[in-house]
Amino acid sequence: MLLTIDVGNTQTCLGLYDGDEKTAFWRITTVSSNTADELVIQLKSLLAIDGLSDSDVTDIAISSVVPLLTDQWRRAGEHFAQQPPMVLGYQVFKNYVKIDYPNPEEIGADRIAVAVAAIELYGAPVVVVDFGTASNIEVIDDSGAFIGGIICPGLATSAEALFAKAAKLSSISIEIPPTVIGKSTADAVRSGLTYGEIDRIDGLINRIFEELGYTAPVVATGGLSPRVSGLSKTIDYVNDDLTLLGLRLIYGQVNAV
Repeated sequence: MLLTIDVGNTQTCLGLYDGDEKTAFWRITTVSSNTADELVIQLKSLLAIDGLSDSDVTDIAISSVVPLLTDQWRRAGEHFAQQPPMVLGYQVFKNYVKIDYPNPEEIGADRIAVAVAAIELYGAPVVVVDFGTASNIEVIDDSGAFIGGIICPGLATSAEALFAKAAKLSSISIEIPPTVIGKSTADAVRSGLTYGEIDRIDGLINRIFEELGYTAPVVATGGLSPRVSGLSKTIDYVNDDLTLLGLRLIYGQVNAV
């Protein structure tokens, strides 16, 4: 089976695919100091939780935005896979994804993965909003080309910055308050974070549509997407599997050659 690994700044998501079917999914905290040996131990433990063993993993595809961990995950993957793990980067995706971008080698692997999956599921044009450590908006035009996007601080990142700088505010859970006008300090903060984030996203998407000259389906993904997407006036779909699905699709294209 194919193990897909999406290494994010805050969390790492892993999905195990038997053909087109995802048979297992895990979400773990990203620890940038982890060694390959420690990652092997983690993977063995995750597999065991679902009654699986090392031999069930035959192939591995990796997307990583944490340079310190990219090679460690690759080395850990070599313990399991029957062939060298695929690490998604420009040298891989340049032959399989249509890119209209001045410096495509600087595009993050996760951005390409979600774009590929979105095109597969929703067609083109399509816009993807990835709610993670950063809130990324990826734009695929009506020709099916990745043409760029927007990167801004994510909801949790904004919250952490606020709590770090405002001495009288203690860390609170990120929840949607019952009203926009907060009736307590905690709800006022929650309103600013959640409604502020989604209104920023809606505003940016409308600007994208104006620049394109047409609208497109908007898909939300990422760990926080189910929590805030319902507030949006522009988001049409929520799909938290886009990065892992994109990895599976690209891996299939690479190995079909």
